[in-house]
Amino acid sequence: MTSAGDRRRRMSAFFRRVRSVARSDQLGPGWITGAADDDPSGIATYSQGGAQFGLGLTWTLVLTFPLMAAIQLVSAHIGRVTGRGLAFNMAKVMPHWLVISLVLMLFIANTINVGADMSAMGAAAELVFGWGQHTFTLVFAAISLLLQLFVPYRKYARFLMVLTLSLFSYVALVFSLNVDWSAVGLSVIGATAVFSKDAAITVVAIFGTTISPYLFFWQSAQEVEEVAHHPGERPLLEDPDEAPGAFAHMRIDTILGMALSNLVALAIMISTAATLHAAGKTDIATAADAAQALEPLAGRFAFLLFSLGIIGTGLLAIPVLAGSAAYAVGDTRGWKMTLDDKPWEAVGFYSVIGIAVILGLAIDYSGIDPMRALFWSAVINGVLAVPLMVAMMVVVGSRKLMGQFAAGIGLAGLGWLSTAVMAAATIAMIWFSL
Repeated sequence: MTSAGDRRRRMSAFFRRVRSVARSDQLGPGWITGAADDDPSGIATYSQGGAQFGLGLTWTLVLTFPLMAAIQLVSAHIGRVTGRGLAFNMAKVMPHWLVISLVLMLFIANTINVGADMSAMGAAAELVFGWGQHTFTLVFAAISLLLQLFVPYRKYARFLMVLTLSLFSYVALVFSLNVDWSAVGLSVIGATAVFSKDAAITVVAIFGTTISPYLFFWQSAQEVEEVAHHPGERPLLEDPDEAPGAFAHMRIDTILGMALSNLVALAIMISTAATLHAAGKTDIATAADAAQALEPLAGRFAFLLFSLGIIGTGLLAIPVLAGSAAYAVGDTRGWKMTLDDKPWEAVGFYSVIGIAVILGLAIDYSGIDPMRALFWSAVINGVLAVPLMVAMMVVVGSRKLMGQFAAGIGLAGLGWLSTAVMAAATIAMIWFSL
């Protein structure tokens, strides 16, 4: 039988390995994408799922892991092979008006998500200090915008990832609670799945915050920038001999990033099921409600631990949200785009980022509670993901665009399966709602 001391030593060793990776200069697009995926919207959605339905929806996170990894690999594949972003490639195989419409919907969804994230960060800070949600929201918006404008994202992303290590408190919490692991085992295979209108909406939110449209555009663009950052590297269409090594690195980077993201997500859902749901708290209306799940582990420091996670992931995710919208708009306009450029070197690109952040501030003054705004932004992302995934699969399967690197049976099959699952979830939500 494993002693409590042995468990603590194993957990300590695990955290040391994670910190070592977070400090590494070798963080790839997939790893950073996975970290950014557990943003405040994800934390709120997984917490609501666990609080409202207990273990009844944990199967969604087992299902989303291979689907999420596949669709992010599709995104990375397109960027690395062609040396151009998603919107540029979509415009090659789809009507221009349709691409513009999809990009506009992405910008609107991302702006709502940016606003919800910033508002949640302000609410999290208020938990600790007892005042100033709007003030803190403005401060975080200014910090995020200034960092995006004047500091290359990769230089500060790894430092922000240290803050996001607070999310592993949910992993520690799971092992400190009296969890019924046989019930968890049944739930993750869907044996205790819940079917209702509210469950269908929450499933779309979980899918939408896990398999998120903004991450598609972000990872593809970052693969393009990876080539630009390494002298001598070229898109695989121009240098096919590099394909085996490039694809192997991309798979490892992406799969590890997605595994990390889903591990944290599953831990959040199990821990909130074992704490909030078990105590009869089935509706998370405020940041304080969500933070209560950490009380068995952190006691009076629960609010601080929760706030660190929200603020760290928010500062990590906002540049990804705003940046992915800027990449998408810039691709359709032919702009020069890189987060390493100064604002005066890429005016259009940084203008889109600034507009997304400034418009997002309206969420904080809308009267909508941040936790609810985060949840519904996830639902919006779940619905928007479907047409974007269809467009991506058309691109990655195109011999005209991808040449010999058009997706094979394995990647194409998993990509289309991901698309079908997202579409089925959206249809089920609409069906139950009617």
